[in-house]
Amino acid sequence: MGHEVIPFSMKHPSNLPTPYSKYFVTEVNYQDQTGSLVRKLKIAKSLVYSWEAKRKMKMLLEDCHPQIAHFQDTSRHISPSVLTALGKKGIPVVMTLNDPTMFFPNHAFSRDDSVSEEAKGKSFYQAVKHRCIHNPLIFSMLGAMERYMPKWGGVDFKSVALFITSSQFTKSKMVEYGIPEDKIIVLPNCIDLSLNHPTAQEDDYILFWGRLTEVGGISTLVEAIKKVPRIKLVIWGGGELKEKILEIRRMEKLDNIYLAGPEENNTLEELVRGSRFTIFPAICYNDCPMFLLKSLAFAKPVVASNTGSIPEYVDDGIDGLLFEPGNPADLAEKITYLYRKPVLAKKMGVAGRLKIENKFSSGSYYPQLLKIYQNLLEGDKVEDNYHHQIN
Repeated sequence: MGHEVIPFSMKHPSNLPTPYSKYFVTEVNYQDQTGSLVRKLKIAKSLVYSWEAKRKMKMLLEDCHPQIAHFQDTSRHISPSVLTALGKKGIPVVMTLNDPTMFFPNHAFSRDDSVSEEAKGKSFYQAVKHRCIHNPLIFSMLGAMERYMPKWGGVDFKSVALFITSSQFTKSKMVEYGIPEDKIIVLPNCIDLSLNHPTAQEDDYILFWGRLTEVGGISTLVEAIKKVPRIKLVIWGGGELKEKILEIRRMEKLDNIYLAGPEENNTLEELVRGSRFTIFPAICYNDCPMFLLKSLAFAKPVVASNTGSIPEYVDDGIDGLLFEPGNPADLAEKITYLYRKPVLAKKMGVAGRLKIENKFSSGSYYPQLLKIYQNLLEGDKVEDNYHHQIN
């Protein structure tokens, strides 16, 4: 759009080439718990306050002169240490929160495969008590330390001029957890419509795509599909439960479940275009899942769990159906209802595509983001027009 964008990230073999890679932070494999205690402590230290990231940011600011800094995430490799360097240069910082990691060590607000908010009041030690991240225990310890250390280390998120969330739900959670409401603006995610054209192509199946995890709701979906054996479900994705699902399919002879993916030469776009509708059965909170926008952009209605920000993007009975999260019987009922009404499903798909065109296109997103930047640079108050935009 004619603006110069300077990336700041970690080094990784999959990165695109950029002249700014010399400023990138060294990748650390946090899941590698081999080696001495000293090595593990060094990893923990870089997790909560990365001196390397701070040093690299200082180098970048000396060589380049950005007007504004916009972070999608500072956790893990970058850490909040970079905020100090930016603050000393007087550069306004915008931070988009794609998940609630500021408030809970586990990004999904989950414990034992269900929603948990025991960290409220900065009780991050609960993550260690209940091993909310992963085994071994060290992961939960590091996650809790990461949340505590910005305060202890002198780096406070007060140095962020403005937080952006993609949903009113996440904004309300941020306010509930102590962020001033006037420092938060809702700017929903967008999608490039030129890359997501609906077609008349349609096959006789419904589709789930995403990570195969408990909090993603895949077990709820499998249990629901058992109740509707004549409806074909295609699953596209990988994750910790993939082998378990394959075993259940084999042992219980669930011939209506098919697993697809790149290894089977199935492209996601082809599968979405060919589906009757898609399923989003998440149990955990989500902040504007791109799954929803992409499905609606392809003119496919969504049967989704009624939790988190999902009701802000799926209008029940208009462009999809909502069901009680974690309830296979309710999900099976909604799947059966929409599957038996193909004309209604097509009508909902058209409504969904129209909604994306009017409210969530990349063409409408950028001017709103640019206005946020301009208001910050000029010292003007940034107004949250979310409800006006949606309504």
